[in-house]
Amino acid sequence: MSRPTRARRLRTAAAVTGGLLLAGPLTACGGSAASEENVVTVYSADGLKGEKGDGWYDKVFKDFEKKTGIKVNYVEGGSGEMVQRAVREKSNTQADVIITLPPFIQQADEKGLLKAYKPKGSEEVDGADKAPDGKWTSVVNNYFGFIHNKKELPGGKAPKTWEDLTGSAYKGKVQYSTPGVAGDGTAVLIKAMHDFGGRGPAMAYLKKLQTNNVGPSASTGKLAPKVDKGELLAANGDVQMNYAQSKDMPNLKIWFPAKEGGEPTTFALPYAAGLVDKAPHGANAKKLLDHLLSQEAQRQVSEVGGGFAARKDVKATDADAVALDKIMDGVEIFEPDWADISENLRSYVEDWKSATGS
Repeated sequence: MSRPTRARRLRTAAAVTGGLLLAGPLTACGGSAASEENVVTVYSADGLKGEKGDGWYDKVFKDFEKKTGIKVNYVEGGSGEMVQRAVREKSNTQADVIITLPPFIQQADEKGLLKAYKPKGSEEVDGADKAPDGKWTSVVNNYFGFIHNKKELPGGKAPKTWEDLTGSAYKGKVQYSTPGVAGDGTAVLIKAMHDFGGRGPAMAYLKKLQTNNVGPSASTGKLAPKVDKGELLAANGDVQMNYAQSKDMPNLKIWFPAKEGGEPTTFALPYAAGLVDKAPHGANAKKLLDHLLSQEAQRQVSEVGGGFAARKDVKATDADAVALDKIMDGVEIFEPDWADISENLRSYVEDWKSATGS
């Protein structure tokens, strides 16, 4: 199984014994975080850190610090945003590890941000979920999806198709995150182009959907609370993030839109991690990547993180793993051409902007 992001507002955290503490910019008493020895800085897409300190990152970072004495400085934002920030800092590299959704991890590689490193355990990761040259490796597998409010159902029926969302009952009640900025927002374009059979038909549909769309959102993660409260009836997301959120948001229902007359589809959106070229703390970064792919950390992916283990030899059987498998039952999984998407993403986003007036 395989597995993008969301907030423009960056959040920085230092892993300390007892949990993650929110901090200010990447600085510490006596100098920058990059000057410290026992530290590793992670730039990551959101979704794996819990709002209450109970996410997969919270657990594995705490375990990592206890095991190694190395603190984790955590910076969170959209997948595209994290790559752009690292590009701006190339002359003064701050990040040690980048974790994003596709196609942004491929773009990070193309922009020369990544250095080859194959973490311990990466041999157990499926070939489709890692770069052949070791530039990146999936650490949590996941799938793109949508959510709807399961209490407020227009006409008493849950949405099943893309076309359902264009009905008058959904006016001002649909929102999806921004393609090109958020990994899950970019995924909306990818799935629409697949389901509608090409760029043109997909853009025509998204133009029609714009009548009901609230407007762009830099953060996918912020959409779920709105859906849970009924402010929105449907929004985009991903299985891992939304499943974890549903523990505290009981009105969320994960679903996969189908084209009218077709079957529900999705595709893998893994959280993929890479060692940053010229990382200030490269040795610490390698240790963290090894830890993220350790059997110990991978066994916690479903129960703690609500996602799917990246390692094929880790077979989760906990209640959450069973529930996640049930969510995916009957959904057709297709494999995007990530090389094409990475190469042409800018033009896809420009077409989307033209179609929607965004």
